[in-house]
Parts: sequence; structure tokens; C-alpha cells
Amino acid sequence: MTNVSQMRVGLGYDVHAFAEGRKLILGGVEIPHHKGLLGHSDADVLAHAISDAILGAARAGDIGKLFPDTDPAYAGADSLKLLAEVAAHVRGLGFEIVDVDSVIAAQAPKLSPHRDAMRENLARAIGVSVDAVGVKATTTERLGFEGREEGISAQAVCLLAKKCSEPAE
Repeated sequence: MTNVSQMRVGLGYDVHAFAEGRKLILGGVEIPHHKGLLGHSDADVLAHAISDAILGAARAGDIGKLFPDTDPAYAGADSLKLLAEVAAHVRGLGFEIVDVDSVIAAQAPKLSPHRDAMRENLARAIGVSVDAVGVKATTTERLGFEGREEGISAQAVCLLAKKCSEPAE
């Protein structure tokens, strides 16, 4: 028998509406803006999409299953800490996180100045090198809820590897 690495891909998507009186947190970075995102936790839409991508690749449900928004323990929770718990959970299932890529859709604010800090925070939370985490940002050319500045969405993909024993062919 030989060790063969099984690869899995997961996709994550999340949306949060803008709200007055909230901080805008993306990838663990507080972004200066006149509105933040509404949510039970800190509403870090990017960390949530990445969490779901990781969990999806492991076929381990989603963040709502692990951290229900009906549980007061997660009110105002730091989404990077939840992301770190997700990474630990999938490692406990025998997976390693190989790569993560993501895109944030927001008309405003401008996110490119914060990209490197987001990548560093996300990499630290999931326990990988910064070069294994991609973060991009785009506008929607004023189309859709993002373009009308009603909220922000994020999508992410994750590649996991799992060691398993299978006969060599």
C-alpha cells in the first residue's frame, strides 16, 4: 500500500448588507467606511466565504452548522477566530489546506490598499503561508446590490489534500 493524496475543492459564498453603526471588517482588517456589515458576528463576509469553502471541500457542512447565528455565544464573534476553528476542525478530519483564493464584490470602499493585510490575517488564521491565500476585489459596475452599495458579497475556493492509504496501481 502507498500513501496517495486525495484532493478536494470547496466553494464558499457569503453576503452581508451594509448597516449604520457597525465596523467594516474584511479579512480581519477594519476598513475605514461610513457603514459596516450587518450580521450576528463581526460580519466579515470574506472570512465567512473562506470558512464555507474550507468546510465544503471537507464535506463538513457550513459555518451556520458549526456556529449557528441563534447561539448567543457567537454574537459579535471575531470571524478570524471562527476561521481558525474551521481550519482546526478540517485538520482534525485529516485534511490539510493547500490553497485558498477569493474575490470580494463591493462598489465601495476601495479595497486594494488593504489586500496584503487581509491575506496575512487570513493565512495566519488558517495556518498556511501568505502565498497560499489569494484575495481580489472587484466592483460590479454599479449593477446589483453591491453596485447600489447595499452590501458586499464574497466568493472563495479552497483546495484541500487528505492522505489516504490505497493500493498502488
